[in-house]
Amino acid sequence: MSSELRPRRRGTISWAVLAVALVLAAIVFRGPLAAWFGIAGSRTTTRPSPVASAATAEVDHYTCSMHPSVRQPVPGKCPICGMELVPVTKEQKEHGEVFIDAARRQLIGVRTEPVAEAPMRQSLRAVGQITYDESKLADVTLKVQGFVTKLFVSRTGQRVRAGQPLLSVYSPELYNAEQDFLLSTRGAAGAGGVASRSELLGRAAHQRLHLLGMPDEGIAGIEKSGAPLENVVIGSPASGFVIEKNVVEGGAVDPGMRLFRIAALDQVWVEADVYEADLAHVRVGQKATVALDYLPGRSYEAQVAYVYPYLDSKSRTGRVRVELENPRFELRPGMYATLELASDPAPRLQVPAAAVVYTGPRRLVFLDLGHGRFRPQEVRIGREVSGKYEVLAGLHAGDVVATSGVFLIAAEARISTAAKYWEAAPRTTTAADAGATR
Repeated sequence: MSSELRPRRRGTISWAVLAVALVLAAIVFRGPLAAWFGIAGSRTTTRPSPVASAATAEVDHYTCSMHPSVRQPVPGKCPICGMELVPVTKEQKEHGEVFIDAARRQLIGVRTEPVAEAPMRQSLRAVGQITYDESKLADVTLKVQGFVTKLFVSRTGQRVRAGQPLLSVYSPELYNAEQDFLLSTRGAAGAGGVASRSELLGRAAHQRLHLLGMPDEGIAGIEKSGAPLENVVIGSPASGFVIEKNVVEGGAVDPGMRLFRIAALDQVWVEADVYEADLAHVRVGQKATVALDYLPGRSYEAQVAYVYPYLDSKSRTGRVRVELENPRFELRPGMYATLELASDPAPRLQVPAAAVVYTGPRRLVFLDLGHGRFRPQEVRIGREVSGKYEVLAGLHAGDVVATSGVFLIAAEARISTAAKYWEAAPRTTTAADAGATR
């Protein structure tokens, strides 16, 4: 072999060795290279959907998904970070749609949650006080003037039975009425059973005693004995406890004067004050639980019996009433009680409180439209229970809303699109305003 062919052959062998080395390197590093190019490919293919939509819709401007303050009329790169600008169509601007790519969504912590319809269980707590059952109060009064000759019940708090003697009184007016009754009955008896003027007078005298407060048993006793009673015994009109005593032995009494007040304690009331904002959630028949501090671990189940139709102007509270049975008299008037009212378990459409943005007169949430797009939606909300708002209008069950990072989405939407959602509602000019302007 000549000396001229040797260098040429050596160069051919070198190129062959280099080619074999490259093939071996490709085989060995095929997995990492494929993974790297796959990631790169995915990065290039996850281009936001607004690009596709911009092809068929009129573009309003181009912006950067990382810097929404950048707005250019033509496509290009962001002057701040160098990313490709994203087109924003006029329709998206009108409806307030914003685009947030997956990387930035993860960076600002955007989370979404579907709107659900579920019971809003709310418990209202109110402080109340045990009082007497007003329907079981009884007063002892007289219809004549007289004097107390004997007190059979002389202590407040004493328990009495219906018909039990309370006191005896002497009344000149009542004594004269008794004598007239006896005279009329004797004259009627002497008439031989024929209806006469004396019989009519006897009936009138009987009725007069009855109207003056003499019980029928007392009138029958006077007629049987044939002699008037100087001291008339007054009995208790009801069973219960004496809670007021306004008379002493030997004292004078006047017609209509309250001598005793008797209250039955086998049933008591619990009257509680409920804040004005919570009165709309209280109704008659609502279940209630009553607890007392001096009886720890015990509670009483009841229902709301009445909601008073007025409001305390100073405390801004309304009053509700609960009735409780008290057979062992352990519930005593004057005790403080805690009243817990259960709310209506009916299902309500609700959204997390963190999803709601306050913009002056409006309340907004951001609907997740998919592919990184969010649109502001005006809603009307009701009460808040356990971190959730009741949705009265604006959403439907199954809608997906942003629940985290909402304020960052709102900031971007306010900068880039949908100024109508963030401006105050125009004030309607009234006739009074026009007159003031003149």
